[in-house]
Amino acid sequence: MTGAALPEIDVSDAQVLLDPFAAYREARERAPLARLLVPGMGEMWAVTRHEEARAMLGDARFELNSGSYLTPPGIPEDCKAYLRTMQEKDGPEHTRLRGLVAPAFTARRALAFRPKMERIVEALLDTLPVSGPVDLLRDFAKPLPMDVICELVGVPAADRPQWREYGSMVASGFGKGFVEAIPAIMAGAKAVVAERRREPADDLVSELIGVQAEDGDRLSDVELVTLVWHLVLAGQTPANLIANGVVALFEHPEQLAALRADDGLAPGAVDELMRWCGPQLLTTPRFPAEDVEFGGTVIPRGTAVTAAIVSANRDPRVFADPDRLDITRAGAAAHLGFAYGPHFCLAAALARVQAEVALTGLFRRFPKLAPEGEPHRTPDPGTWRLGALPVTL
Repeated sequence: MTGAALPEIDVSDAQVLLDPFAAYREARERAPLARLLVPGMGEMWAVTRHEEARAMLGDARFELNSGSYLTPPGIPEDCKAYLRTMQEKDGPEHTRLRGLVAPAFTARRALAFRPKMERIVEALLDTLPVSGPVDLLRDFAKPLPMDVICELVGVPAADRPQWREYGSMVASGFGKGFVEAIPAIMAGAKAVVAERRREPADDLVSELIGVQAEDGDRLSDVELVTLVWHLVLAGQTPANLIANGVVALFEHPEQLAALRADDGLAPGAVDELMRWCGPQLLTTPRFPAEDVEFGGTVIPRGTAVTAAIVSANRDPRVFADPDRLDITRAGAAAHLGFAYGPHFCLAAALARVQAEVALTGLFRRFPKLAPEGEPHRTPDPGTWRLGALPVTL
Protein backbone atom coordinates (compact mmCIF):
# COMPACT_ATOMS: atom_id res chain seq x y z
CA MET A 1 0.00 0.00 0.00
CA THR A 2 1.28 3.50 -0.79
CA GLY A 3 0.62 6.61 1.25
CA ALA A 4 -1.71 7.88 -1.49
CA ALA A 5 -3.92 4.78 -1.08
CA LEU A 6 -4.42 5.18 2.65
CA PRO A 7 -7.84 6.14 4.04
CA GLU A 8 -8.16 9.85 4.79
CA ILE A 9 -9.74 11.57 7.79
CA ASP A 10 -10.46 15.30 7.78
CA VAL A 11 -10.16 16.11 11.49
CA SER A 12 -12.05 19.39 11.01
CA ASP A 13 -15.11 17.71 9.46
CA ALA A 14 -18.21 18.16 11.62
CA GLN A 15 -19.08 14.47 11.53
CA VAL A 16 -15.58 13.50 12.64
CA LEU A 17 -15.70 16.00 15.50
CA LEU A 18 -19.13 14.78 16.63
CA ASP A 19 -18.31 11.08 16.36
CA PRO A 20 -14.58 10.41 15.99
CA PHE A 21 -15.13 6.78 17.05
CA ALA A 22 -17.09 6.02 13.86
CA ALA A 23 -14.70 7.90 11.58
CA TYR A 24 -11.60 6.19 12.92
CA ARG A 25 -13.36 2.79 13.07
CA GLU A 26 -13.95 2.89 9.33
CA ALA A 27 -10.33 3.86 8.65
CA ARG A 28 -8.97 1.23 11.06
CA GLU A 29 -10.82 -1.60 9.38
CA ARG A 30 -9.44 -0.55 5.99
CA ALA A 31 -5.79 -0.16 6.98
CA PRO A 32 -3.43 0.16 9.97
CA LEU A 33 -2.50 3.68 8.81
CA ALA A 34 -4.58 6.68 7.78
CA ARG A 35 -3.77 10.10 6.43
CA LEU A 36 -5.03 12.96 8.58
CA LEU A 37 -6.09 16.21 6.96
CA VAL A 38 -5.24 18.87 9.53
CA PRO A 39 -5.96 22.47 8.48
CA GLY A 40 -2.93 24.72 8.84
CA MET A 41 -0.53 21.85 9.34
CA GLY A 42 1.53 19.68 7.04
CA GLU A 43 1.05 16.03 6.25
CA MET A 44 0.26 13.77 9.21
CA TRP A 45 -0.34 10.05 9.39
CA ALA A 46 -2.20 8.16 12.12
CA VAL A 47 -1.61 4.59 13.26
CA THR A 48 -5.11 3.18 13.69
CA ARG A 49 -4.67 -0.32 15.16
CA HIS A 50 -3.67 -1.24 18.69
CA GLU A 51 -0.70 -3.52 17.99
CA GLU A 52 0.84 -1.14 15.46
CA ALA A 53 0.15 1.94 17.61
CA ARG A 54 1.85 0.37 20.59
CA ALA A 55 4.80 -0.66 18.45
CA MET A 56 5.20 2.85 17.07
CA LEU A 57 5.07 4.44 20.53
CA GLY A 58 7.84 2.11 21.70
CA ASP A 59 10.02 2.47 18.58
CA ALA A 60 13.03 4.75 19.09
CA ARG A 61 13.08 5.56 15.37
CA PHE A 62 9.98 7.71 15.89
CA GLU A 63 11.30 10.83 17.59
CA LEU A 64 9.84 13.87 19.27
CA ASN A 65 11.15 17.18 17.98
CA SER A 66 10.23 20.85 17.80
CA GLY A 67 7.39 19.98 15.42
CA SER A 68 5.74 17.79 18.04
CA TYR A 69 4.38 20.73 20.03
CA LEU A 70 2.80 24.03 19.15
CA THR A 71 3.61 27.03 21.32
CA PRO A 72 0.96 29.76 21.22
CA PRO A 73 2.21 33.24 20.38
CA GLY A 74 2.57 35.86 23.07
CA ILE A 75 4.26 33.78 25.77
CA PRO A 76 6.85 35.93 27.62
CA GLU A 77 10.46 35.07 26.84
CA ASP A 78 11.33 34.47 30.49
CA CYS A 79 8.71 31.69 30.65
CA LYS A 80 9.88 29.73 27.63
CA ALA A 81 12.69 27.98 29.49
CA TYR A 82 10.06 26.18 31.59
CA LEU A 83 7.69 25.09 28.83
CA ARG A 84 9.64 22.17 27.37
CA THR A 85 8.46 19.37 29.62
CA MET A 86 9.71 15.82 29.89
CA GLN A 87 7.10 14.78 27.31
CA GLU A 88 8.94 16.90 24.74
CA LYS A 89 12.32 15.29 25.36
CA ASP A 90 13.81 12.10 23.96
CA GLY A 91 16.86 9.94 24.40
CA PRO A 92 19.34 10.45 27.27
CA GLU A 93 17.78 13.77 28.29
CA HIS A 94 14.38 12.15 28.80
CA THR A 95 15.85 9.05 30.45
CA ARG A 96 17.77 11.16 32.97
CA LEU A 97 14.74 13.21 34.03
CA ARG A 98 12.43 10.21 34.12
CA GLY A 99 14.87 8.32 36.30
CA LEU A 100 15.02 11.17 38.83
CA VAL A 101 11.28 11.73 39.17
CA ALA A 102 9.62 8.37 38.42
CA PRO A 103 9.99 6.95 41.99
CA ALA A 104 7.70 9.74 43.23
CA PHE A 105 4.90 8.69 40.85
CA THR A 106 4.51 4.96 41.48
CA ALA A 107 1.17 3.24 42.01
CA ARG A 108 2.12 2.73 45.65
CA ARG A 109 2.74 6.44 46.13
CA ALA A 110 -0.59 7.27 44.46
CA LEU A 111 -2.40 4.95 46.87
CA ALA A 112 -0.62 6.57 49.81
CA PHE A 113 -1.87 9.95 48.58
CA ARG A 114 -5.44 8.65 48.24
CA PRO A 115 -6.69 9.82 51.69
CA LYS A 116 -5.74 13.40 50.80
CA MET A 117 -7.57 13.08 47.48
CA GLU A 118 -10.63 11.76 49.29
CA ARG A 119 -10.63 14.81 51.56
CA ILE A 120 -10.31 17.12 48.55
CA VAL A 121 -13.20 15.38 46.77
CA GLU A 122 -15.43 15.56 49.83
CA ALA A 123 -14.65 19.25 50.31
CA LEU A 124 -15.58 19.99 46.69
CA LEU A 125 -18.80 17.99 46.96
CA ASP A 126 -19.68 19.99 50.08
CA THR A 127 -19.69 23.17 47.98
CA LEU A 128 -22.18 21.94 45.37
CA PRO A 129 -25.65 23.48 45.73
CA VAL A 130 -28.28 20.81 46.35
CA SER A 131 -31.04 22.75 44.58
CA GLY A 132 -31.13 23.70 40.94
CA PRO A 133 -28.90 22.52 38.09
CA VAL A 134 -25.14 22.31 38.60
CA ASP A 135 -22.41 22.39 35.97
CA LEU A 136 -20.46 19.39 37.18
CA LEU A 137 -17.56 20.13 34.84
CA ARG A 138 -17.10 23.70 36.05
CA ASP A 139 -17.82 23.08 39.73
CA PHE A 140 -16.26 19.66 40.31
CA ALA A 141 -14.30 17.96 37.52
CA LYS A 142 -12.18 20.98 36.57
CA PRO A 143 -11.20 22.29 40.03
CA LEU A 144 -10.43 18.82 41.39
CA PRO A 145 -7.13 18.19 39.53
CA MET A 146 -5.78 21.63 40.42
CA ASP A 147 -6.68 21.14 44.08
CA VAL A 148 -4.87 17.80 43.97
CA ILE A 149 -1.81 19.33 42.27
CA CYS A 150 -1.69 22.16 44.82
CA GLU A 151 -1.76 19.64 47.66
CA LEU A 152 0.79 17.45 45.94
CA VAL A 153 3.39 20.14 45.26
CA GLY A 154 2.75 22.29 48.33
CA VAL A 155 1.06 25.44 46.98
CA PRO A 156 0.03 27.57 49.99
CA ALA A 157 -3.66 27.32 50.88
CA ALA A 158 -4.19 31.05 50.34
CA ASP A 159 -3.02 30.78 46.74
CA ARG A 160 -5.11 27.75 45.76
CA PRO A 161 -8.29 29.55 44.62
CA GLN A 162 -6.16 31.49 42.14
CA TRP A 163 -4.52 28.26 40.93
CA ARG A 164 -8.00 26.90 40.20
CA GLU A 165 -8.48 29.86 37.90
CA TYR A 166 -5.16 29.14 36.21
CA GLY A 167 -6.21 25.53 35.68
CA SER A 168 -9.47 26.62 34.08
CA MET A 169 -7.59 28.96 31.75
CA VAL A 170 -5.17 26.22 30.72
CA ALA A 171 -8.02 23.75 30.21
CA SER A 172 -9.71 26.16 27.79
CA GLY A 173 -6.95 25.52 25.23
CA PHE A 174 -4.63 27.84 23.36
CA GLY A 175 -5.86 31.38 23.57
CA LYS A 176 -5.63 34.59 25.56
CA GLY A 177 -6.40 32.94 28.91
CA PHE A 178 -3.86 30.16 28.35
CA VAL A 179 -1.09 32.66 27.62
CA GLU A 180 -2.04 34.87 30.57
CA ALA A 181 -2.01 31.95 33.00
CA ILE A 182 1.53 30.82 32.17
CA PRO A 183 3.57 33.63 33.86
CA ALA A 184 1.45 33.36 37.01
CA ILE A 185 1.86 29.58 37.18
CA MET A 186 5.61 29.87 36.65
CA ALA A 187 5.91 32.56 39.33
CA GLY A 188 3.93 30.44 41.78
CA ALA A 189 5.99 27.35 41.03
CA LYS A 190 9.25 29.28 41.48
CA ALA A 191 8.02 30.54 44.84
CA VAL A 192 7.15 27.00 45.97
CA VAL A 193 10.56 25.66 44.91
CA ALA A 194 12.40 28.50 46.65
CA GLU A 195 10.39 28.04 49.85
CA ARG A 196 10.96 24.27 49.90
CA ARG A 197 14.69 24.74 49.43
CA ARG A 198 14.64 26.93 52.56
CA GLU A 199 12.18 24.80 54.51
CA PRO A 200 11.32 21.27 53.30
CA ALA A 201 7.83 19.92 53.97
CA ASP A 202 5.80 16.78 53.29
CA ASP A 203 5.19 17.35 49.58
CA LEU A 204 6.42 16.33 46.15
CA VAL A 205 8.69 19.33 45.57
CA SER A 206 10.51 18.77 48.88
CA GLU A 207 10.96 15.11 48.02
CA LEU A 208 12.34 15.81 44.56
CA ILE A 209 14.71 18.47 45.88
CA GLY A 210 16.21 15.72 48.01
CA VAL A 211 16.55 13.19 45.19
CA GLN A 212 20.12 12.50 44.16
CA ALA A 213 21.24 9.94 41.59
CA GLU A 214 24.20 7.63 42.21
CA ASP A 215 26.38 9.93 40.11
CA GLY A 216 25.34 12.94 42.22
CA ASP A 217 22.91 14.30 39.63
CA ARG A 218 19.99 16.36 40.95
CA LEU A 219 17.05 18.28 39.52
CA SER A 220 17.68 21.97 38.91
CA ASP A 221 15.24 24.71 39.87
CA VAL A 222 14.31 25.09 36.19
CA GLU A 223 13.53 21.38 35.99
CA LEU A 224 11.44 21.49 39.17
CA VAL A 225 9.40 24.45 37.94
CA THR A 226 8.97 22.74 34.57
CA LEU A 227 7.69 19.63 36.33
CA VAL A 228 5.01 21.68 38.09
CA TRP A 229 3.97 23.09 34.71
CA HIS A 230 3.93 19.53 33.33
CA LEU A 231 1.57 18.47 36.13
CA VAL A 232 -0.75 21.42 35.43
CA LEU A 233 -1.00 20.38 31.78
CA ALA A 234 -1.43 16.69 32.62
CA GLY A 235 -4.07 17.57 35.20
CA GLN A 236 -6.57 18.26 32.44
CA THR A 237 -6.74 14.53 31.64
CA PRO A 238 -8.53 13.47 34.86
CA ALA A 239 -10.85 16.48 34.61
CA ASN A 240 -12.04 15.43 31.16
CA LEU A 241 -12.04 11.73 32.05
CA ILE A 242 -14.28 12.32 35.06
CA ALA A 243 -16.75 14.38 33.01
CA ASN A 244 -16.75 11.92 30.11
CA GLY A 245 -17.15 9.05 32.57
CA VAL A 246 -20.19 10.59 34.23
CA VAL A 247 -21.88 11.03 30.84
CA ALA A 248 -21.01 7.46 29.80
CA LEU A 249 -22.45 6.05 33.04
CA PHE A 250 -25.61 8.13 32.66
CA GLU A 251 -25.99 6.63 29.18
CA HIS A 252 -25.43 3.10 30.54
CA PRO A 253 -27.58 2.95 33.70
CA GLU A 254 -26.89 -0.75 34.25
CA GLN A 255 -23.17 0.01 34.46
CA LEU A 256 -23.81 2.91 36.84
CA ALA A 257 -25.98 0.67 39.02
CA ALA A 258 -23.20 -1.91 39.20
CA LEU A 259 -20.65 0.72 40.24
CA ARG A 260 -22.99 2.17 42.86
CA ALA A 261 -23.51 -1.31 44.28
CA ASP A 262 -19.80 -2.15 44.50
CA ASP A 263 -17.04 0.45 44.90
CA GLY A 264 -14.58 -2.39 44.34
CA LEU A 265 -15.38 -2.17 40.63
CA ALA A 266 -13.95 1.36 40.49
CA PRO A 267 -10.36 0.54 39.38
CA GLY A 268 -11.59 -1.56 36.46
CA ALA A 269 -14.30 0.99 35.69
CA VAL A 270 -11.74 3.78 35.38
CA ASP A 271 -9.64 1.74 32.92
CA GLU A 272 -12.73 0.82 30.92
CA LEU A 273 -13.87 4.45 30.81
CA MET A 274 -10.36 5.49 29.76
CA ARG A 275 -10.57 2.91 26.98
CA TRP A 276 -14.12 3.73 25.91
CA CYS A 277 -14.29 7.52 26.28
CA GLY A 278 -10.81 8.67 27.31
CA PRO A 279 -10.13 12.32 26.54
CA GLN A 280 -6.98 12.02 24.42
CA LEU A 281 -7.85 11.08 20.85
CA LEU A 282 -4.36 11.34 19.36
CA THR A 283 -0.86 11.14 20.79
CA THR A 284 1.76 13.82 20.38
CA PRO A 285 3.15 13.61 16.82
CA ARG A 286 6.44 11.81 16.32
CA PHE A 287 8.78 11.92 13.34
CA PRO A 288 10.69 8.93 11.92
CA ALA A 289 14.43 9.56 11.77
CA GLU A 290 14.58 7.37 8.67
CA ASP A 291 12.19 5.80 6.20
CA VAL A 292 10.29 3.19 8.20
CA GLU A 293 8.15 0.37 6.84
CA PHE A 294 5.16 0.20 9.08
CA GLY A 295 1.92 -1.70 8.63
CA GLY A 296 2.84 -2.54 5.06
CA THR A 297 3.51 1.12 4.18
CA VAL A 298 6.78 3.02 4.02
CA ILE A 299 6.52 6.13 6.19
CA PRO A 300 8.96 8.71 4.79
CA ARG A 301 11.59 10.18 7.07
CA GLY A 302 10.40 13.34 8.82
CA THR A 303 6.66 12.70 8.32
CA ALA A 304 4.48 13.50 11.34
CA VAL A 305 2.95 10.33 12.78
CA THR A 306 0.44 10.01 15.62
CA ALA A 307 -1.15 7.03 17.34
CA ALA A 308 -4.94 7.26 17.05
CA ILE A 309 -5.85 6.30 20.62
CA VAL A 310 -9.53 6.79 19.75
CA SER A 311 -9.20 3.95 17.25
CA ALA A 312 -6.66 1.66 18.96
CA ASN A 313 -8.71 1.56 22.15
CA ARG A 314 -11.66 0.10 20.23
CA ASP A 315 -9.68 -2.32 18.08
CA PRO A 316 -11.62 -5.62 17.92
CA ARG A 317 -8.30 -7.45 17.47
CA VAL A 318 -7.62 -6.70 21.15
CA PHE A 319 -10.97 -5.90 22.80
CA ALA A 320 -14.00 -8.15 22.29
CA ASP A 321 -17.15 -6.22 21.33
CA PRO A 322 -15.09 -3.02 21.66
CA ASP A 323 -17.91 -0.50 21.23
CA ARG A 324 -19.70 -1.88 24.30
CA LEU A 325 -19.00 -0.24 27.68
CA ASP A 326 -18.37 -2.91 30.32
CA ILE A 327 -16.85 -1.81 33.63
CA THR A 328 -16.13 -5.46 34.48
CA ARG A 329 -14.23 -6.05 31.23
CA ALA A 330 -11.14 -8.23 31.60
CA GLY A 331 -8.13 -6.68 29.90
CA ALA A 332 -9.40 -3.08 29.80
CA ALA A 333 -6.07 -1.93 31.22
CA ALA A 334 -4.45 -2.72 27.86
CA HIS A 335 -5.83 0.60 26.60
CA LEU A 336 -3.44 3.25 25.29
CA GLY A 337 -5.16 6.17 27.01
CA PHE A 338 -1.97 6.97 28.89
CA ALA A 339 0.17 6.22 25.81
CA TYR A 340 2.87 3.53 25.90
CA GLY A 341 6.62 3.07 25.96
CA PRO A 342 9.18 5.59 27.23
CA HIS A 343 6.59 8.39 27.28
CA PHE A 344 3.88 6.48 29.13
CA CYS A 345 2.11 9.08 31.27
CA LEU A 346 4.24 9.82 34.33
CA ALA A 347 1.22 10.52 36.55
CA ALA A 348 -1.03 7.73 35.25
CA ALA A 349 -1.33 6.07 38.67
CA LEU A 350 -2.27 9.39 40.26
CA ALA A 351 -4.87 10.07 37.54
CA ARG A 352 -6.39 6.61 37.96
CA VAL A 353 -6.79 6.95 41.73
CA GLN A 354 -8.12 10.48 41.37
CA ALA A 355 -10.81 9.35 38.92
CA GLU A 356 -11.74 6.41 41.16
CA VAL A 357 -12.13 8.64 44.21
CA ALA A 358 -14.05 11.29 42.27
CA LEU A 359 -16.57 8.95 40.65
CA THR A 360 -17.25 6.79 43.71
CA GLY A 361 -17.46 9.83 45.98
CA LEU A 362 -19.81 11.66 43.62
CA PHE A 363 -22.24 8.79 43.10
CA ARG A 364 -22.18 7.84 46.79
CA ARG A 365 -22.93 11.40 47.92
CA PHE A 366 -25.70 11.97 45.37
CA PRO A 367 -27.71 8.77 44.76
CA LYS A 368 -30.25 10.74 42.67
CA LEU A 369 -27.65 12.42 40.46
CA ALA A 370 -29.13 12.83 36.97
CA PRO A 371 -28.39 14.73 33.74
CA GLU A 372 -30.12 18.05 33.21
CA GLY A 373 -30.60 18.17 29.46
CA GLU A 374 -27.84 17.31 27.00
CA PRO A 375 -24.14 17.65 27.88
CA HIS A 376 -22.38 20.39 25.90
CA ARG A 377 -19.48 18.87 23.96
CA THR A 378 -16.62 21.06 22.71
CA PRO A 379 -15.50 20.18 19.15
CA ASP A 380 -11.79 19.36 19.37
CA PRO A 381 -9.90 17.07 16.96
CA GLY A 382 -7.37 16.09 19.61
CA THR A 383 -9.45 15.84 22.79
CA TRP A 384 -12.85 14.28 23.53
CA ARG A 385 -14.15 16.77 26.05
CA LEU A 386 -17.17 18.66 27.29
CA GLY A 387 -17.78 22.37 27.50
CA ALA A 388 -20.37 21.93 30.25
CA LEU A 389 -22.06 19.09 32.13
CA PRO A 390 -25.39 20.22 33.62
CA VAL A 391 -26.83 17.88 36.26
CA THR A 392 -29.30 17.85 39.11
CA LEU A 393 -28.08 16.45 42.41
